[in-house]
Parts: sequence; structure tokens; C-alpha cells
Amino acid sequence: MAQVTLKNIKKIYPYVKPKTKKGEPEKKTNLKIVDGGVVAVDDFNIEIADKEFIVLVGPSGCGKSTTLRMIAGLEEISEGDLLIDGERVNDVAPKDRDIAMVFQSYALYPHMSVYDNMAFPLKMRKVPKDEIDRKVREAAEILDITNYLDRKPKALSGGQRQRVAIGRAIVRNPKVFLMDEPLSNLDAKLRNQMRAEIIKLRKVIDTTFVYVTHDQTEAMTLGDRIVIMKDGEVQQIGTPQEVYRHPANLFVAGFIGVPQMNFYDADLVKEEDGYHVVVDGLNVKLSRDKQERLAANGIESRKVTLGVRPPHISIAKSRESAVVSTLDVYEDMGSEMYLHVKVMGKESIVIVPTVDIAEGTEFHQGQEIPITFTGDVALVFDPETEMNLEF
Repeated sequence: MAQVTLKNIKKIYPYVKPKTKKGEPEKKTNLKIVDGGVVAVDDFNIEIADKEFIVLVGPSGCGKSTTLRMIAGLEEISEGDLLIDGERVNDVAPKDRDIAMVFQSYALYPHMSVYDNMAFPLKMRKVPKDEIDRKVREAAEILDITNYLDRKPKALSGGQRQRVAIGRAIVRNPKVFLMDEPLSNLDAKLRNQMRAEIIKLRKVIDTTFVYVTHDQTEAMTLGDRIVIMKDGEVQQIGTPQEVYRHPANLFVAGFIGVPQMNFYDADLVKEEDGYHVVVDGLNVKLSRDKQERLAANGIESRKVTLGVRPPHISIAKSRESAVVSTLDVYEDMGSEMYLHVKVMGKESIVIVPTVDIAEGTEFHQGQEIPITFTGDVALVFDPETEMNLEF
């Protein structure tokens, strides 16, 4: 088992300026370009504890897989230090880092049986045959693939192939287990099943995990801590509940949570009894903990971006002391009703439990629905810096 530390890690790729025809303006790019090239990962810092499960999550191209590949030794580290159990391993070959990696594409040998695929890394290390057999069968038992050991990969389903790929990594008993979007090729049902299997697996093999995904559901359910990335930079590191309840900025607030958080232009007003948020005439006093954090930061009355998650908005009993929204469409999900409404010209989603809706209630397009929220769920952000004003 191992502790993994990344200190000021940076990855820079060579930059080739895109060609433009004579007279054409230079093409715009969102790439961060420095003298050395294009920055793919910038100043990445984290200490991963022994046996901790860390998930790197973010949109495509944010640098999460590049970071994982640097830990594995498959990408050269441009700047910074990578330490495993306190030892700097920047220049250590991948095979000598005692790390196992599971890829998105399974990477199984098609001409080999499941048994031989799982045994292959041990054979390369010249492990005795009886020990190979024991380890392969133990891993197969853990992953419930004992009945498939004689089959070739082409005879297996996607979920079974992924279990074989995981099994091949398990038999090595690595210090660190790296997983690069291992479930992205599976359908929704299989993803749910394999996610549960990984949770069980983690308890059985009890090692350090670094897991990459673009799926926030995987991140929230698997990770002890989540690292949220954007454009090569870390936006926030925290437990699933920390990043959900206390997002550091607008990007994290909008990225974490399904459906996405609703955002409104609002006013933060500091009154004698504390801070209130005012939106379209609705005045809501913030909760005590929010009052304390805003006061500690010396926040005064100002314009803010207000964030409220869809499940935290409710239908008000009357139009008084409420924001009036206009219903566009609705989705009956059985246990919940998703109301797609417009508030001050912006699209929003309100999630209402069906038990809270009176029997016989009908919804129709264009219907005016008064909505409200409480002071413990309101988040306030600086419209310019996009940072959470509480932190």
C-alpha cells in the first residue's frame, strides 16, 4: 500500500501554431500557451493517503487522464515532483513503480484465454506457476469470473471483459491502482453494476486508488475525495459532500449535481439582523453558518450570482414572498416531477417530490408557478471572480 504525493506537477506539450491561409486572421484557441509549449496540467498538488480512493473528474480535455498517466509513468513530468511512499519517482520506469493500471479499452490479448490474460503480468515477472495459479483463481473468485477462465475475450460481455482487466491488475497486488475511465464503454445498467463491484473490490483489496472519470455520479459514489479539474487546473479538492454543499466557484457548482444548479442575478443585502439574499422581490435570510462565514470574510451588500440546486427549490403556497416562474415543460419521473421553468428570462429546473403535489394537480405550458427556497441552501458567488463568497 502507498501514499502518493504530487507537488507542483506540470505537463507541457510542444506547441505547433496552426497554419492559416494568407490574409486570414489567426485562429483563436483556449489553450494555455507558455514559452515551453501548451500547458496541459498546471501546478497540480495533492497528498493521497495510504488506501485512499481519489477520483479525478472534469470535462473532456481538462487534464485528468494526463495526470493519471504521469503517475503511471506513461507521460513525462515537465515540472514538479511525484513521490510514492516519500520516494521521488519522476525518473523511475513504469514497470518499477509497483503500479497497476486499468484502461478504458480493456487492453486484453484476444488470442489468450481469460486465465492467461490475468496470469500474463506474473509470467513476465517469472513468478512460480503454483503462485500464479493461486493468485489468478483468487482474483477470479473476487470478481466472480471463475467460470470464464477458459474463454477468450471475444466470448465475454463488456462488463466481463472489464472484470478481467481489473483482475489482471489485482493479481500483481500493486501499491497503487490506477483506473482511467474504466466504465465509459459500458451501457448505463452495466455501469451501475460495475460501480457497485468496484466499491466491493475496494474493501477486499484495500489499496490506494486513483480513478479518472468524466461522470460525476461515479465520482460522488466512489471517491473518498474528489479532485475537480478544468483547463488543466484543480478547481477544488474535497469529499463528495464538501464539493456538493460548498462548491468553491461557479464551475464546481455547475459541474457537480444532476440536474445542474440554477443560477440567478441577485442582491446580497447586509441588514441589522444579518445577511439576506434578494431575488425578484423574494427576500430570504441566510442560515447562521452562512452568516458567520460571510461576516468573517467581511462581505458587504453587493450584487451576487445566486445558486440554488433544483431539489432545494419548492412550490410556494402563494405568490406573495415568492418568485413567479413560468412553466415550459415538465417530466413525470414517478417519484419526482421535473418542472422546467423560466425565472427572470432564465431557464431553471425545479424538482418536486410527487408526494408533495396534491392529487389531481395538473400542469400546463405557460402556467405561472410561485417558487421559493430557504436560507440554508442558497449559495452566493462573486459575479466577476466566480468564487464562493463564503470561502
